[in-house]
Amino acid sequence: MIITVFTRTLILYVLVVLVMRLMGKRQMGELQPFELVITIMISELAAVPMQNTGVPLLNGIVPILTLLFLQTLITFGTLKSDMMKKLVCGSPTILIAKGRVLEDALRKTRYSLNDLMEQLRIKGYFNIHDIEYAILETDGDISVIPKSQKRPVTPADLGIQTKYEGLPISVVVDGKVKKDVLKYANLSEQEVLVELKKRGIDTPEEVFFACIDPEGNWFVQKKEG
Repeated sequence: MIITVFTRTLILYVLVVLVMRLMGKRQMGELQPFELVITIMISELAAVPMQNTGVPLLNGIVPILTLLFLQTLITFGTLKSDMMKKLVCGSPTILIAKGRVLEDALRKTRYSLNDLMEQLRIKGYFNIHDIEYAILETDGDISVIPKSQKRPVTPADLGIQTKYEGLPISVVVDGKVKKDVLKYANLSEQEVLVELKKRGIDTPEEVFFACIDPEGNWFVQKKEG
């Protein structure tokens, strides 16, 4: 009995993780309404056959795979059709326009003024007078465009030319050379070993973390102990 429950739990857990992985990389807070519904349904469908050994395992697996197919179909449809995207996901709503709160928009979205103020504070804007536009996105998040005099100064505002920064590349992580990313840094494994030798490190296994930035500067930290 215990082995059966353990096995069913293991199978369903792996299945749900695989399905969630195939559904995409969105975080829970970024899910569209239809994705949230499917996620909740999948968790419920997995829980029943996991706890009740009298329910055939297929009764959980088949509906979960069906929901995955449905989610893939809807997602594909929303990518190809603006009408379907609007129908399934809705459309963004402007809550503040030209510094003025739109009461009708708040009523239609059932968004209270307190909710709006809270979201603005979370975004780092404590004075509504600083806001030019606030837009309620389809995933429930709020995008804020501050007034030009209130936004952070950028190098472009000051007429300063900046250089390309790029992305640092992790070369060694927890003692293992990331061979699959070396090509992005135009490095060979031998060149990595040479860099480590310069820092008195004989093998990658001694390294906790090492990365290289686009300018060729290395950061290397040895393991403790």
